[in-house]
Amino acid sequence: MARAGVTAERLTRAAADLADEVGFENVTVSALARSFGVKDASLYSHIRNAQDLRARVAVLALAELADLAAAALAGRAGKDALVAFANAYRDYAKEHPGRYAAMQVELDPETAEASAARRHSDMTRAILRGYQLSEPDQTDAVRLMHSTFHGYVSLERSGGFRHHPRAADASWSRSLDALDFLLANWPPA
Repeated sequence: MARAGVTAERLTRAAADLADEVGFENVTVSALARSFGVKDASLYSHIRNAQDLRARVAVLALAELADLAAAALAGRAGKDALVAFANAYRDYAKEHPGRYAAMQVELDPETAEASAARRHSDMTRAILRGYQLSEPDQTDAVRLMHSTFHGYVSLERSGGFRHHPRAADASWSRSLDALDFLLANWPPA
């Protein structure tokens, strides 16, 4: 019999909250069970295993960020859309470090397709329509954007910019200016 109040959705949200508090790598079925005051075995009627739990947190995080990015993009185009999307991405990573780490988990193709991962790709490609890029340049630009955002956020989160007198926000803004310039002046093949 399932414990009253324990559902797969509540477990996923609790695991996401725990990831933000203690780090995604420290989220375990045991830690989650303790937070609910139950034995580990009680959770297995709601989740298959630790890998399933981690994938659920990743899917939740992708959906949350997709919702935030979609709201930020509404009514914007070109550089305004690029900056809004980038800022939503960076802000989410800062506010939800555990969830952000979860988004880096490789999902199986079926889960990825059913998750918000497709929405992220579609939004990124919508931004790029303003730069009039066609394939294969569009795919290259999607990868460049993700690499830029993820790289900056990862370095910032690990303290890579802490000991420099220039504010990280100022460098972020200039990086987005440079990315916009590059996208608008994409080199021919």
